[in-house]
Amino acid sequence: MFKKYFFAAVMTAFATIASAADLQESAFWRAEVDAGDLPRVSERMPSTPLVIDLERRNREFGRQGGTLRTMVTRVKDVRQMVVYGYARLVGYNARYELVPDILESIVNEDDRKFTLNLRFGHRWSDGHPFTSEDFRYWWEDVANNELLSPSGPVDFLRVDGKLPTVSFPDETTVIYEWKKPNPQFLQSMAEARPPFIYRPAHFLKKLHAKYAEEEELIEMLYEARVRSWPALHNRSDNMYKFDNPDLPTLQPWMLATKDGKSRFLFVRNPFYHRVDTNGVQLPYVDVVEMQVVAPGLVAAKANAGQVDLQARGLDFKDTAILKKGEANSDYTTHLWGNGTASQIAIYFNLNYNDDGWRNTMRDVRLRRALSLAINRKIINKSLYFGLAKEGGMTVLPISPFYREENRRMWADYDPQQANDLLDDMGLIERDKDGFRLLSDGRPMWIVIETAGERQEVENALQIIVDNWKDVGVKLIMRPLERDILRNRIYSGDTMAATWFGWDNGIPQSFTSPSYLAPWDQAFFAWPKWGQFHQTSGQAGEAPDLPAAIRLSKLAEAWNDAYAAADRGIIWQEMVDIHADQVFAIGILNEAPQPVVASNRLKNVPSEAIWAWSPGAHFGMHRPDEFFFAD
Repeated sequence: MFKKYFFAAVMTAFATIASAADLQESAFWRAEVDAGDLPRVSERMPSTPLVIDLERRNREFGRQGGTLRTMVTRVKDVRQMVVYGYARLVGYNARYELVPDILESIVNEDDRKFTLNLRFGHRWSDGHPFTSEDFRYWWEDVANNELLSPSGPVDFLRVDGKLPTVSFPDETTVIYEWKKPNPQFLQSMAEARPPFIYRPAHFLKKLHAKYAEEEELIEMLYEARVRSWPALHNRSDNMYKFDNPDLPTLQPWMLATKDGKSRFLFVRNPFYHRVDTNGVQLPYVDVVEMQVVAPGLVAAKANAGQVDLQARGLDFKDTAILKKGEANSDYTTHLWGNGTASQIAIYFNLNYNDDGWRNTMRDVRLRRALSLAINRKIINKSLYFGLAKEGGMTVLPISPFYREENRRMWADYDPQQANDLLDDMGLIERDKDGFRLLSDGRPMWIVIETAGERQEVENALQIIVDNWKDVGVKLIMRPLERDILRNRIYSGDTMAATWFGWDNGIPQSFTSPSYLAPWDQAFFAWPKWGQFHQTSGQAGEAPDLPAAIRLSKLAEAWNDAYAAADRGIIWQEMVDIHADQVFAIGILNEAPQPVVASNRLKNVPSEAIWAWSPGAHFGMHRPDEFFFAD
């Protein structure tokens, strides 16, 4: 079947402007335009810009101007501006449908052949044309260059291990084609962290040995104090990290701070491709100021009115202090829904380096028992005033794959059944303190490592300490830095860990279920199985648990399926397997996420979903449409 995706979506979601003459010049850039250093706005926009119909979306028309203040807790989190900006080849709209964004349109032929049509006249932030050459450069000179990409192109471009045929018929057309379907192609490009299958070729070619003059390249290497051109190229090519102010971008704001430490400024992109029906180029906000502060200070600074938009670094426990500051600091605290599958989840490392413990943790009765032993109602009341939903880790009710029985499976507080399951495992012997003993005589002391970043996690674990003690299991908490925690998990040194549940708790049939399969080390229950898949068997371990093997086969079947109905059936079985096997012990989901927004800042939703995937946190709610009333 030949399908032209998105045509109807474009016509209903977006309006038009009468002509280029209707475009309004930005006051922020007017001096540069008057001096002849920057083209007029009518010459900066694509011939067919993305025109946003704000009335249809029940939003106000805004005005350009102002500086929006926000905070992060690490310097590396300047990358959140790529997440929040959410300029993607295709992206999610408010109904979680995939629609063109940077692309003018796309033609999808049975998920095998994708024709990407660029906007004629679209430009990078430095004014250079954005064309198919930027896609060709990435594909031929970066992704398939062993010095720059030792592992080759990113995994989502492989179908049965085979890469696509990629062609560039003209400067506004790019074609990706496989022999079999690649249903995750479009969805992958809409992620919070997109794969960026294009690069500013005009900027990076001067750092590439294939194109650069040898003497000039040697001089640049000397100035940058790096030994090789691939190192210089990779250091400069940080599309997602967003830490190189010289690297052109297509995002709504571009980094204007070089070598920043605690304060970063992002200014409006003069060549941004979105415009409202009044002819006002987005973003409305001229400047975003991002302050780096200690994690414990985010709520206090928000309370003092030192931010205009903030959610990152805020937890539900901060709601009380945030509400107290509303009157004096002129902001509102919204409580958005949360899109993760579980606000807190416990992962037993099925690839733990200790043979005795690994075999014990692979027995599903242990995971079921310890899930049944948790009093989620007490945790909910203590942490969220009963506003979260109690249950195991599964998808959220707005997903078509939600089943109430999966949420409750092995999740109702039942210490008697938990004790029976542990007894049935043969874990009957106890030490003098009442803790059960493994078959080798060691006490059942379970060390759960955390990133030490969320007080709610430690508070929940304190309650679980008492719950598990009642069934003869001792819980020991060990906080670590995030990077150290991940490295220990990936190497098999961590027994158990806590993190969020699946980032995407609201999947649809077109969502790749790869994160439910043992394909990624980032799922803390099976890091080495994930490494095995990610390295094509060069590292890690092959899955040897029947349920995990079944999940892998189902994910492969989803990749080969042609019909949405078939993909939906596969999704449901994978969700059901996770609920039954308790690969992660979910505690609560749909916990409210506080979002602080200045009362001067308009078009910020009072109700929305805060999610990494899909949604890119603020991104899907289009911060480029937020504006200051004064």
